[in-house]
This record gives sequence, structure tokens and C-alpha cells, in this order.
Amino acid sequence: MTSPTTEREERSTSSGSGTVPPGLPRTSRWGSLPLPARHLLLAALGLAAVTGLLFATGDLTALRVAAVGYTMLAIAGLQLLVGGSGQVSLGHGAFMMIGAYTMALLVLHQPMLPLAANLLIIVAVSIAAGVVVGAATARLHGPYLAGATLILAVGLPGLAHRYHDVFGGSNGLNIRTAGAPPFLDGIVSTSEWRALVVWTTVVIGLAALATISAGRLGRRMRAIRDDETAAAMAGIPVGKTKVVAFVIASTAGGLAGGLQAYVLGTVTPSSFTLVLSLTLLAALVLGGIGSLWGALWASIAVVYLEIWARDLARAMDLTRNAENNLPIVFFGVVLILILRFWPLGVHGALQSLRARLRARNSNSS
Repeated sequence: MTSPTTEREERSTSSGSGTVPPGLPRTSRWGSLPLPARHLLLAALGLAAVTGLLFATGDLTALRVAAVGYTMLAIAGLQLLVGGSGQVSLGHGAFMMIGAYTMALLVLHQPMLPLAANLLIIVAVSIAAGVVVGAATARLHGPYLAGATLILAVGLPGLAHRYHDVFGGSNGLNIRTAGAPPFLDGIVSTSEWRALVVWTTVVIGLAALATISAGRLGRRMRAIRDDETAAAMAGIPVGKTKVVAFVIASTAGGLAGGLQAYVLGTVTPSSFTLVLSLTLLAALVLGGIGSLWGALWASIAVVYLEIWARDLARAMDLTRNAENNLPIVFFGVVLILILRFWPLGVHGALQSLRARLRARNSNSS
């Protein structure tokens, strides 16, 4: 993702008569492409890499890769909200629940709708939910904002118990979604197809989030994050920008929840408790706030640390209760260690390592 400073340099070198003065580097074809086009090309490369990984592994890995995908999309939306505009949300899992139940209800009551239509409806419902919650919390700051979103995360799962006939109560809803198209029969399994659908949606969503973050709206969000009063004096509509940031984050979360329901085929209120919202926020800190790459490391940690912890519990022949709680303990220990030695998270540590290697290479040359 290019920074605004790099973009200004590229525009300055390509402006004017079209010739580059002697002594200045020529603008590459890559740099001359519009920012959305660059992000879409990177998204296509990422999708190609995931496709190659899926063909080289089995169905179990495909399900895990799909889980990394929709978890990454949810964390990336939260990253734009927390790292971009400085708003702390403890209710991000509630928006995932909205998207998941929307997907389940659409499949149950409108089975003829194509998957793309379902995803678009989930986006619309998530936007509406984000507008309502964002407008209600736009004037809140710090712990007051966190408390308001905390109420959302705690209270929303209770609706599934209150309206049992619609949402299935504690048992939730079970759905059956279509597998791979007939012309791919024997080439792609159902699990691989679902993982491909998830990652196609995810890379498009990430490209949109990256474009927003690098554009004018992203700069406005960061200005509000750094100093809200100064941003208002500079003419930035603070309330409107904060609501827009909340809407974008809720859309990413809702879409991630819909994809989760599509992959797992089941939606239960116990999957979207406060623990999920806290886990997403903690994972964001672990991966590194301020970069979409941090969302990737965070999603890998969320999915695979739980798998490794459960495998360890079974290998040690621990009780069922210990097996359920060991992943939380394992994740907490890893988070503490990373923040102790790398306060900027995994991505911050990788950036620091890259800077050291560049400095060493420049000194040696």
C-alpha cells in the first residue's frame, strides 16, 4: 500500500510536459496506475496464491484457510475503525452476528437467490446497522464509546433466545448451501469451492479497504484520530467521518459473518458472544494496528492458535473443560509475549526487521 507522500512524489514526476528531468527517476508503469487498480491487481495476486495453496492441500486445510479469510476481513474492518479513526469498539462480533443470521435467513426463506445477491443484501443490512449504531455513538469517546458497543455485543445474542421461532434459540439455524458448479465437478471439492468464494470476496473487500485508507477519507480519519479538535478546525466533518468509519467497519464485519455462515452451514448465538469481540480486538493488537498486513497475521493467530491449543490439550489427555479454556490461555500468553518484546505487534516487528536488513545492506555496500 503506497503512502500519500509517495503518491505526491509520483504525481509530481509525471506532471508537466510528460518528460522527466535529468537526475530524477522515471515513474514506473506500476506507479502510474490508479490506486484502486493497483489494489485490485494485488488482490488478484493474493487470490492466485490462495488458489495454489488450496490445490496443494486437502479439504481440512481449505476450511481453515476459509476461516482465516473471513476472520481477516472482520479484523481489517476493525483495523480501519480503531487504527484509522481512533474509535474503540467492543461490539464488532455483533455485526458478524447480523451478517451471519442474515445469510441464514436468506438461505432458508429465499433459497433461489444466488450467493452474490445474498452477499449484497448482507452488505445493505450491515450498512443500515452501522448507520444506526454509528449515529448513536458518534458523540461518544473513549470508555463511553467502548461501553455502548459493549452493550451491543452483550445484548444482541439475547434476541436469538427472545425470538426463538425466527432465530432458532440457543440451537441456532442450520443451512445448506450449494457446492461447486457442475462444470467443476471432480476438479474442485465443496470445501475448496467455499474457500475460493470466501477469498474472492475477501480480497475484493480488502482492496476496497486499502483504497479507502490511502485516500482522502482515510486521511480524514487519521486526522480525527490524532487530534479531533484540530481536525474540526481544519474543516473536517468529524461526526460524519466517524459515522462513515463505523459503517465501513460494520459492513466488513457483517460480510465476514455471512461468509462464516456460508462455510460452516450453522449459526448459533453462542458463536457471537462478547468473547468474540474481545478476541478480534486483542488479535488486532497482536497483528499490529495501522496496517492491513497486521489483520493477516492476526487472523492466522486467531484460527491456528486455537487449533494448536486444542491439539495440545488432546495430546495431554486433558479434561473437556480444560480443552475448551486452553485456547484462551494460549492466546493470552502469546499476546503478552508479543507485546512485551514487540509493542507494535507482529507487523511492527517485521517492519523493524526489514529496516535493519536494509540498513545493514546499505552499510555493507
